[in-house]
Amino acid sequence: MIPRADVTMTSKRLGEFEAGRETADLLTADRLLDPHQIVRPEPEGTWQHFVYSISGHRINLGDGKRARARKELDRRIAASLNGGARFVPVLSRKGGVGKTTVTTLLGMALADARDDRIIAVDANPDRGTLAERISRSSGKTVRDLVKARSEVTGYNDISNIVARDETRLDVLASGTDPRVSEALNDRDYHDIASIAAHYYSIVLTDTGTGIVHSVMGATLDLADQLVVVAGLSVDEARLASETLTWLETNGYAEQVRNTIVVLNSSRPGTPLVRQDELEGHFRTRVRSVVRVPYDPHIAAGSAISFRDLQPATRLAARDLAASVVEGLRALAPAA
Repeated sequence: MIPRADVTMTSKRLGEFEAGRETADLLTADRLLDPHQIVRPEPEGTWQHFVYSISGHRINLGDGKRARARKELDRRIAASLNGGARFVPVLSRKGGVGKTTVTTLLGMALADARDDRIIAVDANPDRGTLAERISRSSGKTVRDLVKARSEVTGYNDISNIVARDETRLDVLASGTDPRVSEALNDRDYHDIASIAAHYYSIVLTDTGTGIVHSVMGATLDLADQLVVVAGLSVDEARLASETLTWLETNGYAEQVRNTIVVLNSSRPGTPLVRQDELEGHFRTRVRSVVRVPYDPHIAAGSAISFRDLQPATRLAARDLAASVVEGLRALAPAA
């Protein structure tokens, strides 16, 4: 029977029909499924799995503490983001503190745990090294995307230019042609950002060293969340703190309050500075502080394999990723 054109078909709940009638939307899984018949996933954890095995799969104690913590961190990183793309620049006033490394680790941790697309853009106005930190290279750079910007009509056009890491992180390399005096300017960055916003949920930007250069204005104007990298020395810590002051006095005070400071240990051995004091200082100024430990796999300077990092390094990267997502969710419009 074909319904009349003038009849509006709407779903009605209990009480909107005559008494005693229900609609299909009230047949939920929580209401209908017998919890005693639902098969719970196999538990993780030595003791939990042992009990599960010897009981013939009848006794399921659930995951162990470590597995629960890992899955909770996964959940925090993978949390949905409403609205359009989010821009997260990674800043430092001093070279050699690990800005590019932190960008790489953050991007890998996000891409590894999330279902949407993540891209890291090397926006160094000189020659950046972000692409050298992943194992796969496309041989193309930001210049190729800028030249092809009018021809990009779908993700396949972008995928031919970016390099994709094993974690599914896409990386857009900086220009390497020594004949080009400036690989990227603010107009180029806006063009790249406009394209990336169509195909990615989170756009990380590995900025050039310093705070005042041709791309920084465009980078900060688009930023939803800032990550500032500090090294573990007195002068590096001061420069990072002065970076926050510069941002506060140049119209970015609100962004500073939501900033994440990364204390990056790029040298082996115990640092001379007291990290607790350093963390205490930055916590008075920003939303979160994350410590990234020294890792010989990173110190080698070659491509980073997320799976080969020391567990403490992976955990720090994942903590950073979770903090970034939480900051972005706090700014996101309600669903």
